[in-house]
Amino acid sequence: MVTSMTGYGRGEATGEGKIVTIEMKSVNHRYLETMIRLPRTYTVFEERIKSYLKDVFLRGRIDVFVNIEETGEIKRKLKVDKELALAYYESLKEIAKFLSIEQKIDLMALAQLPEVIAIEQPEEDVELLWPVFLEALEIAAQEMQNMRIEEGKKLAADLLERKNYISLLMEEIRERSEFMVKEYQEKLTARIQELLGTPPVDEMRIAMEVAIMADRSNITEEIVRMASHLDQLELFLTGDGSVGRKLDFLVQEMNREINTIGSKANDLIISQKVVAIKSEIEKIREQVQNLE
Repeated sequence: MVTSMTGYGRGEATGEGKIVTIEMKSVNHRYLETMIRLPRTYTVFEERIKSYLKDVFLRGRIDVFVNIEETGEIKRKLKVDKELALAYYESLKEIAKFLSIEQKIDLMALAQLPEVIAIEQPEEDVELLWPVFLEALEIAAQEMQNMRIEEGKKLAADLLERKNYISLLMEEIRERSEFMVKEYQEKLTARIQELLGTPPVDEMRIAMEVAIMADRSNITEEIVRMASHLDQLELFLTGDGSVGRKLDFLVQEMNREINTIGSKANDLIISQKVVAIKSEIEKIREQVQNLE
């Protein structure tokens, strides 16, 4: 199925005393590009995240944001620097003696002095947190992929509608092109009779002029190729896999054919329909940029 490159996903997992939240968003890009923002302690996981996303997505710029919070389940330990506390105590006694003031050294005041009591951070094995990372990553990636698929369905429906409209206009151009030569012959004959009056019209000369005009304005090949391109467009939109680049190339070919038709067919009605088709092709081109 056709997939858009625009999407958003969020995943959350808990383990090893931490809550890992991963948010990701994607926009259109020519290739797959990932930008990952995560705490410095866990940068070891960056390449693994990129590798995982590469297996899931083919194109698009993906921004990944990782947030880690403590659950409070890990018991913290306090570390008392006894030597430092004793040094503070002796220093305070010395100051009191020097200033001849009453010595009142409060325990709580002593404990609040810098680095006497510190929270001891347990040494963390970051590898233990990878399964939690992976769980959150899978949830976020799946949610974003679902959004990209839904967006892709909407884009495909819109593009098929435009394709059908172009097909209708192309059929009108084909019908007009068949009538155009006959109309040119009638106008040419009438114009010559108007200019020359009663003398007989040289039917052979008129036939030659009409033949030259018909050859120059023949758009049969372009109409056939355009029909083929439109069939391919529908085939890609109803198929599977990455089709964005293929469609981008196909739109260029469609544009080439309709430009040739416009330049060869010297006819006001066809020119009006060519303008309408070019407008639709441009809208298709813009939409195709969002497809994976």
